[in-house]
Amino acid sequence: MNNSADTFKKTFAIKKDIPLPGSAEEKAIFNSIQQRFTRQFEDIFPDKLAPRTVVIIPSFSLDEEILSKIAGHIFYEERLLCLLMLLRMPLTKVIYVTSVPVDNIIIDYYLHLLPGITGSHARQRLTMLSCYDASSKPLTKKILERPRLIERIKQHITDENAAHLTCFNITCFEKTLAVQLGIPLFGTDPDLFYEGTKSGGRKIFKAAEVDLPGGFEDLKTRQDVVKALAALKKNKPGLRKAVIKMNDGFSGEGNAVFFYPHVSDNSLLEKNIDEDMSPHLRILAKNLSEKNFFEKIYEMGGIVEEFIDAEVKTSPSVQCLINPVHGLEVLSTHDQLLGGEDGQIFLGASFPASSEYNVSLAEEGKKVALTLAKKGVLGRFAIDFISVKENDKWIHYAIEINLRKGGTTHPFFMLQFLTDGVYNAEKGEYLTASGNKRFYFSTDNVCEEHYKGLTPHDLIDIAMFHSLMYDGAAQEGVVFHLIGALSQYGKLGLVCIGNTAQKAKEYYDKVIYVLDNECKA
Repeated sequence: MNNSADTFKKTFAIKKDIPLPGSAEEKAIFNSIQQRFTRQFEDIFPDKLAPRTVVIIPSFSLDEEILSKIAGHIFYEERLLCLLMLLRMPLTKVIYVTSVPVDNIIIDYYLHLLPGITGSHARQRLTMLSCYDASSKPLTKKILERPRLIERIKQHITDENAAHLTCFNITCFEKTLAVQLGIPLFGTDPDLFYEGTKSGGRKIFKAAEVDLPGGFEDLKTRQDVVKALAALKKNKPGLRKAVIKMNDGFSGEGNAVFFYPHVSDNSLLEKNIDEDMSPHLRILAKNLSEKNFFEKIYEMGGIVEEFIDAEVKTSPSVQCLINPVHGLEVLSTHDQLLGGEDGQIFLGASFPASSEYNVSLAEEGKKVALTLAKKGVLGRFAIDFISVKENDKWIHYAIEINLRKGGTTHPFFMLQFLTDGVYNAEKGEYLTASGNKRFYFSTDNVCEEHYKGLTPHDLIDIAMFHSLMYDGAAQEGVVFHLIGALSQYGKLGLVCIGNTAQKAKEYYDKVIYVLDNECKA
């Protein structure tokens, strides 16, 4: 991101009345704007009838080369369409900006889910804007390159004191956009970016006194990685694999797995790893060479840590929220479904996490969240764990902090908006407003070659014909997302909600069965 930020600075340096990105002036303006957010949170957020404007920028402001390796990544901007559910509050306006236009049938699909509000009423308070730019640049960067689009956004903001910006993740670009729009940002100041990196996360885990895998952080060069791999093996001779992670990788795409070769003499271990790295290294991002991988490590830093191997192992996560008045809430726990040859790629999640450990998992997550709160973190974030069962006891190893929204954010948003419920972290259960338990199985990665060519209209027709739509009366069923990616990539997202975990999975199985039969026919 550094080169992009430098180019951006040069572009805007010639414009009048706009503080230079990253300058002391911009920081001062940003801090002043952010101070208004506390009043909004105290006075406007609790009042469902309070007028407000929410500007949603679902930008994946991540490394462009890594991002380009994710099939259909531009359609991931649709994941925050779950926030259109905010329109159920009758005086709330939503401005939603995307790289390319979202098909009207997709918007209609989300608006029909709104409880207690007609689609036409909600539509009047919704403004959809687009950059008309399908390139792999982050969306926020595209917006900043279009001053007239920024002015158009500002024209739709009724009151700056009752408006805020919400994004997928927050970088220097989102900070600059907040300053140019003159509205606060609901998220962590990017000056604290390091705390959410792989290296920063390991230091937070140590400060929070939670378990974490053995490893080394703040690595910059290939030689740093070689030394760390050798030291890990010497510390734990039985170790078979280690994971190398870029500091700012996404969804496992910035990871590589190293398989230790057999070396009889430990004094030759480092030399052996150095000279024979390539055949023992598996880079998870497709079409990313070893040379490029280590260039990314040099650019953004990285870590090496042991690959946790156990007979019984799961990959849960904890989602938390720190609000502007420093309140802390454990929002949810999930068991993540990881794929790829070495289980490093995020595919989906089930909610809540297993009843065997979700309470103790939440307690560990809260320790990390308290440490982050002291650092000044704001908004939603997630902590990923590897949990292993040893002698009938679960041990949770913290492995990653995501100071952003993620793959478990939008499913939980949808469940909350649709059921008005709350997750009780002390009991490990979610109850709707009427006191009924709910579970879900969600995925961003339903992906089949034979789904290609299905348009959003086709999907809605199939879903209605086979009774796959969410039932508001029963508060069960399926909610679709990533609908725009289906025709080109054969890719789709699902949130399958049921009154038991088994029922939620049955909804998922039914969707797959129906789509396979419809498409193969």
